[in-house]
Amino acid sequence: MARGFTLLEVLIGLLVLAVALLALARTAAVQIDQFGVLRERTIATWLAQDVLVETRLGNPLPPTGSSSGTRRFGAREWYWQVHVLGTDVPTIRRIDVRIASAAERDVVLAQLSGFTGADLQP
Repeated sequence: MARGFTLLEVLIGLLVLAVALLALARTAAVQIDQFGVLRERTIATWLAQDVLVETRLGNPLPPTGSSSGTRRFGAREWYWQVHVLGTDVPTIRRIDVRIASAAERDVVLAQLSGFTGADLQP
């Protein structure tokens, strides 16, 4: 009696292998896409921290209001917004920073809030 695989068994095995490889390739593609998004959000968060610190250092008690602009950071052009709000304590201000891509200003990639004021200085 001859032992071995029939052609049908080999084809079914190849089909199972092809489906598994296809799923693995799809998973790898999703991971690559997510890595790009994570990198973009990380750089946007770094820029938000930078803008927040510059706002604090520029004026210990900045006037309330909003400002915005663009900046080159991490080999990209970014759009930033700063909103300075008053608090219940007159000598303390809240600073909200939002960062978006310069091309898609409606999609906020990073948002950071902080406080500054005369009472918070060392």
